[in-house]
Amino acid sequence: MSVDKAFREMIRNEIEVQLKPLRDVVSRLESGTADLDALRSVAERLAPLAQVVGPLFGASAPAAGKAGRRPAGRPARVVSAPVAAGGKRRGRKPAAVDGGARECAIKGCGKPSRTKGYCAAHYQKLRMLEKTNRRPAEWADYANPNSVEDIKLPRGRAASKALAEAAQRNA
Repeated sequence: MSVDKAFREMIRNEIEVQLKPLRDVVSRLESGTADLDALRSVAERLAPLAQVVGPLFGASAPAAGKAGRRPAGRPARVVSAPVAAGGKRRGRKPAAVDGGARECAIKGCGKPSRTKGYCAAHYQKLRMLEKTNRRPAEWADYANPNSVEDIKLPRGRAASKALAEAAQRNA
């Protein structure tokens, strides 16, 4: 029985050693929450004074409810005048339409170029052609406007066959 008792005492001591840092943290948190409670009571006592003095210094009066908290829910979206009139938009700015902008390199596209001389749609097509190793030589980076013939890509089974052929050629 003495071995059993010694073994239990050893386990108990090891658990105490492992839990000591956790107990220290919990005690610090408990003392911190007591400080927060004291601060909260002071803020509640000063709330009437803040409502009177706050507007003098440019602070807005808090909403009904607890002082310092914003109302629940998402705030309403504020639409500025240019956005409502169709002026500014979120997201990426469109390419300049004035004399400094170039047109897309694809013949007949007419859209302003965004990247490497191509409009957004044709640049995505260029990326897909590069990814599948099917980029034609005439689809060069920064090609002159309206100088590259567009290609029609196969779809369905024909597309899978074309991809397989391209993979065999490059292997």
